[in-house]
Amino acid sequence: MWVDPVILTGKYVRLEPLSEAHVPGLTLAGQDPLIWRYMLYGEVTTEQKMLSWVQEMLTRKVAGADQPFVVIHAASGKVAGATRYMEIRPDHRGLEIGGTWYGAQFQRTPVNTETKFLLLRHAFETLGCIRVQLKTDLRNERSQRAIERLGAVREGVLRNHMILADGTYRHSVYFSILDTEWPTVKARLEEKLV
Repeated sequence: MWVDPVILTGKYVRLEPLSEAHVPGLTLAGQDPLIWRYMLYGEVTTEQKMLSWVQEMLTRKVAGADQPFVVIHAASGKVAGATRYMEIRPDHRGLEIGGTWYGAQFQRTPVNTETKFLLLRHAFETLGCIRVQLKTDLRNERSQRAIERLGAVREGVLRNHMILADGTYRHSVYFSILDTEWPTVKARLEEKLV
């Protein structure tokens, strides 16, 4: 299993491989400090901080650990946010979808549902994954509900899993979808996107 850069297109969003050219749009989308509350990076609300964040994501890409995407809102052409494949485990045919964030105007819209649908479909149907995992901060109940709505199964909590930029210890809730569950999850997501 090798994860190459790819463009994934749906009705509401287009996922493009992340590049430094996306920094201005990402900076505009990332202005709300609440976006960064549970993220490892701290607040990424200036163009310089966004450039540093993008460069870090591209370094991870070169190392083969991550495949980052920018999320483009199809109707407006605006940058909605970012997401990525991470913790790519070719030998075990698994990966994680994470690092996802959206500008305030794109939250609670079909953007996240279709983004996750496109990433999951590509992971299971093109890459041949047998497991896709997702995780979130235990305090981020909104994110947990969104992951559950996808059809992912809650597996448990890793306590003191990470240390955030402000020094807070983060407990991470893990979820997964298996290849055998994908047909049911896919049908549910397709219904939501009609």
